[in-house]
Amino acid sequence: MYSFLLIIIYIAFISLGLPDSLLGSAWPIMYGQLGVPMSYAGIITMIIASGTIISSLMSDKLTRKLGAGLVTAISVMMTAVALFGFSVSNSFLMLCLWAIPYGLGAGAVDAALNNYVALHYASRHMSWLHCFWGIGATVSPYIMSYCLTHNFGWNSGYRSVAVLQIVLTAILFASLPLWKRENTIESSSEALTATLSLPQALKIKGVKFVLLAFFGYCALETTTGLWASSYLVEFRGIDSEIAAKFTSLFFIGITFGRFLCGFIADRTGDKLLIRFGIIIVIFGIILVGFPGVRNITALIGLVIIGLGCAPVYPSIIHSTPSNFGEKNSQAIIGIQMASAYVGSTFMPPLFGLIADNINIGLYPIFLMFFAILMLVMSEILNRVVE
Repeated sequence: MYSFLLIIIYIAFISLGLPDSLLGSAWPIMYGQLGVPMSYAGIITMIIASGTIISSLMSDKLTRKLGAGLVTAISVMMTAVALFGFSVSNSFLMLCLWAIPYGLGAGAVDAALNNYVALHYASRHMSWLHCFWGIGATVSPYIMSYCLTHNFGWNSGYRSVAVLQIVLTAILFASLPLWKRENTIESSSEALTATLSLPQALKIKGVKFVLLAFFGYCALETTTGLWASSYLVEFRGIDSEIAAKFTSLFFIGITFGRFLCGFIADRTGDKLLIRFGIIIVIFGIILVGFPGVRNITALIGLVIIGLGCAPVYPSIIHSTPSNFGEKNSQAIIGIQMASAYVGSTFMPPLFGLIADNINIGLYPIFLMFFAILMLVMSEILNRVVE
């Protein structure tokens, strides 16, 4: 039963990644058909991000009341319904309305699943589970690409992923008895503790440092992925097709790196994985931005950044119960998720303004700022919670 539930959770992590790449893949076709400016994609992503932040902050109350299994099933169902809503939308306003349950579903399931795994499974599973998230995020653009190249339309791409999510929803609801024993054990202890509010959580020693570290990580990862091609083409003079291939290798580096980290995570420990990952990221940024290096060196540096990013996110999540206590972990992981989404939502557009108004060549300096922020905050956290 334990192993079967773990398989269900692995499948659930694939579902977390499936919707994340769809809008970016389809938007070049969507905005023309909907008759809106290309920049309107930012409005949809902001609505999704806002819902995700809200549901992440509510995840502690929801999970204590309903249990991780039911929260996961309901959240995936909301995402499935929202994706189907996208598939039948014929106006930008409808997309904005369906983006609300899209975001609310994504945040709650992310926080609930991550906390459940952090409490019940070894560090290697956290690395491999986030590797499976990468598989989902990699597969969905191919589904959308197939639908577009075979003239099925972007609506069919969303509908195909919605069907996958509906099937997963049914599997999750059917698996609820597998979660029941753990939920019963947890509820008996959690009944003695009230839910943790945001001000209360921030008073816990070390929480502010981990939030800043998580904010820095997600700001770095999303900015790297979004602006890598533009930097390589505009500043380095690299061919756009080559730049696009190496940008995809950045994401493949994260996914493959998490797969490899799973084999060493239990022996190395979360703290060392975070430290080594950030140091590798810094080395990759130096290769990307160092004056006078050959273009191939900059391209390799981008892949190295991806490999360095691989262990940071899952290790921060997995270390939360040991750093702040199991009774506080759900609330703090929810707040960490919210902090992560703030970084990934607002920092890439900020660099866009810098690129437009100053110079896109500041890309590696911008990334280095967040890498140093991560390193400093994580090292301070290690000293505080020892």
